[in-house]
Amino acid sequence: MSNEKPILYTFYRSSCAWRVRTCLNWKGIDCEHRYVSLYKGEQKEEKYSEVNPYKTVPTLKIDGLVLTQSIPILEYLEETRPDKPLLPKEPDKRALVRTLVQAIAGDIQPIQNLRVLQQVESLGGDKNEWSKHFVTIGFEGVEKQLEKTSGKYCVGDEVTLADVCLLPQVYNATMRFGVDMKKFPRIQLIADNLNKLDAFKNAHPDNQGDYVKKS
Repeated sequence: MSNEKPILYTFYRSSCAWRVRTCLNWKGIDCEHRYVSLYKGEQKEEKYSEVNPYKTVPTLKIDGLVLTQSIPILEYLEETRPDKPLLPKEPDKRALVRTLVQAIAGDIQPIQNLRVLQQVESLGGDKNEWSKHFVTIGFEGVEKQLEKTSGKYCVGDEVTLADVCLLPQVYNATMRFGVDMKKFPRIQLIADNLNKLDAFKNAHPDNQGDYVKKS
């Protein structure tokens, strides 16, 4: 593996970049942050698209590789930096973690990312109501699973990739879209527990170098 310092292309409010920041923090991986403003459309500029042809964040340069898409990045870090693991040893628990990861990162979050919301708005829709509707539906399923799998965190009492994905989505639900979290007490309890951990606190949007306060 390369000895060069990893580089993370990130945007403070991106859920996907937030996941990777949390994982890097959790595993103690020091990296350089390069900021890509999604609000200014910097992800669409030729300079960045040459780095990431999908024109999204995050992008992680590490070990001589250029990695895109947050979940493959998380899996790569887990496989190559196994200290402080974020996947359980037991195959059944791993499957439960991956189910939650997919439910959040594959089903809930893409429906309310910036590109989708811009398109909804351009077609005359209410982007906030759209997001609130689909996040609520998704959280109904997550809450049901957590009734069976959760302890202090999503799957038992150990932090996993499911938790890494959950907290950014709770932030979006509460701070951006006004989802009624009283309907989801287990999700909220886990989020409260995660917010006490340094790796999660340091990855929070408000603590990023490109943070911009939004009205």
